[in-house]
Amino acid sequence: MIVLASDHAGFILKEKVKKYLTKQKIAYVDLGTDSNESVDYPVYAKKMAEYMLENKNSQGILICGTGIGMSIAINRFKHIRGALCHNKQTAKLSREHNNANVLILAGRSKKTLISYKSLVKAFLTTKFLGGRHQKRVDMLSNL
Repeated sequence: MIVLASDHAGFILKEKVKKYLTKQKIAYVDLGTDSNESVDYPVYAKKMAEYMLENKNSQGILICGTGIGMSIAINRFKHIRGALCHNKQTAKLSREHNNANVLILAGRSKKTLISYKSLVKAFLTTKFLGGRHQKRVDMLSNL
């Protein structure tokens, strides 16, 4: 299951991601926000983390204006590994090397608005390589 959430600055991109996921026949849950009215991004990062901690096999896509606030917020939760990605390569490597389970996007970035489909596809279709990378992911879980 894919879990989506955004603040007001990520709302428009979240709606585009939802349309893309629907076209790809990928199930998702939208935790909000439901408009571009100002909200506090930590609230939506927390909603996502709580959902993912209860639904262990879920992956998330989290969006705010720059992606930085959501990155800070979501990575405060144990066993959540959020990666702010700006291109297909970083989305792919975040999965292969870091076993990231949350893709973080910048809703106010023109580059992200153009390339979001390739970032989402790379993130959702790339598998974790394990091996030497597993040791490092385990180390992150034990910080």
